[in-house]
Amino acid sequence: MGHEFSRRELLTLATGGALLAGQVGAAPPGAAVLDFNPVLRPLSSRDGVYTPARGASVMQFGFDFPEASLQVEGLLFGFRVQTFENVYAVDPALTRVARTPEGLSLVADGLLGAGGQVKVPGRLTVQFSRSDSGGVQWQARAEMNRVPVKSITSVVRGLPRGELSVSCGKYLDAKDDERIFEYPQLFGGMSTPLVMLKAADGTLFELSARQAAVRPARFFFQPGPDGYRVELIHEQEGWARNPSAATCLWRVGRVASYETAARAHFAHVERVYGIQPWQTRPDVPGWMRDIRLVISIHGAHWTGFIYNDYARMLEILRWVGSQIDPRQVLVFLPAWDGRYYWNYPRYEPDPRMGGADGFARLVTQAQRLGFRVAPMFGTNSANRTLPEFAHFADACTEHVDGDAFDLNWVDWDNDRRNEGWMPFMNLAVPSWRRWLGERIAAVIGQFHVDAYFLDIAGAWENNRKGDMFLGTKGLIADIRTRHPNVPPIGEMLYDAQMAVIPMSQVTRYAQYPRGHDAYVRSFQHLSRPAPGRGSTGVHEAGFGPYEPRIAADQRAIPTLTVVDDTFTKDRQAMADYIAGAKSWTPPHS
Repeated sequence: MGHEFSRRELLTLATGGALLAGQVGAAPPGAAVLDFNPVLRPLSSRDGVYTPARGASVMQFGFDFPEASLQVEGLLFGFRVQTFENVYAVDPALTRVARTPEGLSLVADGLLGAGGQVKVPGRLTVQFSRSDSGGVQWQARAEMNRVPVKSITSVVRGLPRGELSVSCGKYLDAKDDERIFEYPQLFGGMSTPLVMLKAADGTLFELSARQAAVRPARFFFQPGPDGYRVELIHEQEGWARNPSAATCLWRVGRVASYETAARAHFAHVERVYGIQPWQTRPDVPGWMRDIRLVISIHGAHWTGFIYNDYARMLEILRWVGSQIDPRQVLVFLPAWDGRYYWNYPRYEPDPRMGGADGFARLVTQAQRLGFRVAPMFGTNSANRTLPEFAHFADACTEHVDGDAFDLNWVDWDNDRRNEGWMPFMNLAVPSWRRWLGERIAAVIGQFHVDAYFLDIAGAWENNRKGDMFLGTKGLIADIRTRHPNVPPIGEMLYDAQMAVIPMSQVTRYAQYPRGHDAYVRSFQHLSRPAPGRGSTGVHEAGFGPYEPRIAADQRAIPTLTVVDDTFTKDRQAMADYIAGAKSWTPPHS
């Protein structure tokens, strides 16, 4: 039977003796006592925020969605449950609050659907306790009646407006914009689920997810005149589709310093994923610790235009060896296998570039000079028009809601429309993991390269077929069994990957925050413009301004892009950049 609750009725329910009478007892001796008000406040999704938004806004309900909220340690906590069919609020008439040995519990034995107009069977339990930093931490569990739970949202009010530092990055002022940050996300996402909020008076607040496995964690900041309304969203793994789900352990509260909060956060990450420090990790060969320059020599564009064939690459390296000790240089080879992306996932030397003999000569001669060589492979890219695709077609990725996830964000042929022939592949599916692992191992075995580069390795998408991180971990373990001294290098990064990938390429260094330096190293992206006209080579960006300087505080390994005319027209610019790289010092942990 449906019923529309008015704000007056919600207030009556919240303050009436029937809701909480007799539920709040004295705290057990020695417990970390949380200060709380047992009376739920009848708030809605529009309370405390600008309506309409004063800055950039995101999609949301066009009505007041109920958010009955519990006050704990000066903050207000409300909750929502999302299934694959609808979204539900806590029913305050069926909610009770009690002290527990750990702190505090909230139990809702019923939910509200249709924005509060319909009663729905379901259960939400939340356990609150005090974090080791003195803030509040909690975990929520939702149970629905035979309906899979997709995600659980915790709504937090009471935090001041201020600047935000995402994943240990630089502070940003969102002003009146509504902002969403997601861990882990392919483009511009969070590398670790930690946000620091710095109020105008300098007070620091931590918002973090203490996870036991890689799962989506979203942070939504919605400004109002007096502070932020924050949504912290935990999404269940898409391959589970269970009628019950539990969130990670969320933490919010004031902290003494950024360093203290970050240190504790990374200590948790290190422990959960088994990450070892850079200085002692066994999967880092000695040569990798000595790298001071990455030279990115581009091969063949998607169209088949060849920037550098194997003979020209070797000629370039012989000259580079006259400018810097080759033992300090990693040679990165994007599109070494012919048409960039189009030829994925064959991974064979291109006949037009010199064939297998030419590639073998390049690698052998480069190594004799002292260089280390890393060719590029696509972690999750495959051309569905190739006949080989039938061997791993079952590994195409679907989003958590069932729609296809395609690698369709690039316009390779410049018809001003993105391509649609490449699905996103999932390493959690055995057929794809076997295929890619066999190809990488075959290249290592035949040509004896020093490392292998995993393009877009930093992608983790919640999907219906399996955990992409565990798939990546399994691929690397399989290759290590065959070639134990050949390390992987990734593109982009999220924290769990630090356990298995010791070096990564990053698009913007802000995506690779300071906390990670204790564990891994990075170099600049293959899209970094080359000297001269600023060509980005095989990368779809095309052109951009070349930056000749190496910043004094630069933590990414200096990287030099070489395209078709770089060596012939801009050799002095190459020499100048290499000279700067020789004095570059790696970041200190």
